[in-house]
This record gives sequence, structure tokens and C-alpha cells, in this order.
Amino acid sequence: MLIIPVKEGENIDRALKRYKRKFDRTGTKRQLQARKQFDKPSVLKRASFQKAQYIQHLRDQESI
Repeated sequence: MLIIPVKEGENIDRALKRYKRKFDRTGTKRQLQARKQFDKPSVLKRASFQKAQYIQHLRDQESI
């Protein structure tokens, strides 16, 4: 559970923004989306290879 202390006289929008930022950093939403559906290990492996190829392509383009 995330606890966001709200300071005296602080705008609620600012506190909500801090909460959202902290929530994103914990990775809770990504975990929930990943657990929602089962992916076969071969699909995960293929996705990781594709991501690595994409990143390598970006780095190759950067050095040109």
C-alpha cells in the first residue's frame, strides 16, 4: 500500500500527482497487466529477442 503524506495547505492535485508518480515507479500496474494473461515462454523469449534487435538497431543508427 502506498502512503503519500499530504502537507498542510498542499494542493490536492499536487498530492495526487505525487501518488501517480510513486505508483508508476513501483511497477504495480505492469505486474497486473502481465498477470492478466498467460504468455508461453517461447513467446516471451521471442519478444525479448525482438526488443534486443530493436535496441541494437537504434544503437547502430546512433553511431552512424
